[in-house]
Amino acid sequence: MSNLKLDQALAEKLENNKKVIVPYIMAGDKPLDQLEEQLEFLQQSGAAAVELGIPFSDPVADGPTIQDAGQRSLKNGTTLTTVLETLKSFADTRTVPVILMTYLNPVFKYGTEKFAKDCADAGVNGVIVPDLPLEEEGIITDDLHQNNISCIRLAAMTSPDDRLQKIAERTEGFLYAVSVTGTTGARRAHDNKVKGYLQKLKQYTDKPVLAGFGVSTSSQAHNLADACDGVIIGSTIVNFLHQNETKNVQKLIQESI
Repeated sequence: MSNLKLDQALAEKLENNKKVIVPYIMAGDKPLDQLEEQLEFLQQSGAAAVELGIPFSDPVADGPTIQDAGQRSLKNGTTLTTVLETLKSFADTRTVPVILMTYLNPVFKYGTEKFAKDCADAGVNGVIVPDLPLEEEGIITDDLHQNNISCIRLAAMTSPDDRLQKIAERTEGFLYAVSVTGTTGARRAHDNKVKGYLQKLKQYTDKPVLAGFGVSTSSQAHNLADACDGVIIGSTIVNFLHQNETKNVQKLIQESI
């Protein structure tokens, strides 16, 4: 089951021959009372949706930039509860789809049923849980489906083809194609094999395929997006926002579309 609002937002970009750009930001890196303004700004800059990170003490998929943002957010007192409460406070007026990126531990502690219901009340459209394997995803997917929230799966280059196909067939909203072997963070270049991997994933699913991890410039975004439907840009945007360089964020998104 996919969230209709998320599906429509992605389809609208693709139908207009644009690439899908999904920026990542860390919730609570800036005070949560600025979150509504941040999401509006990213949408106005051209984001199809926004991936919103939940800070966690042991973020196994994250590189140094996002780890640092998570630590700043935790020091600010950010929790899954405060993020969902903040999102709920302007859920009725928000038009940009929001995708939560969280690890399983905070969700499990929160309670999976309550998490899914509170996400729905907060207007969350999709959820990414990078440390949740296919074999265990029933822990959360049933509750998400009952609340019309997409469960977005990640595909890794190191997985065999039969597993990639299963992941691609099950994903909702879009397929998150991890385009490096390693954690998040800026890279000077991507492996030459990446384009073939992205093209292969396109054959496995009718959902948009977005490349993420290591996308830090508009030229990298265009290079990867030649072989898929768009990109997720995280560490560079997190850095720009931390340094209050909003014009650079806007420029990066608009030049990547």
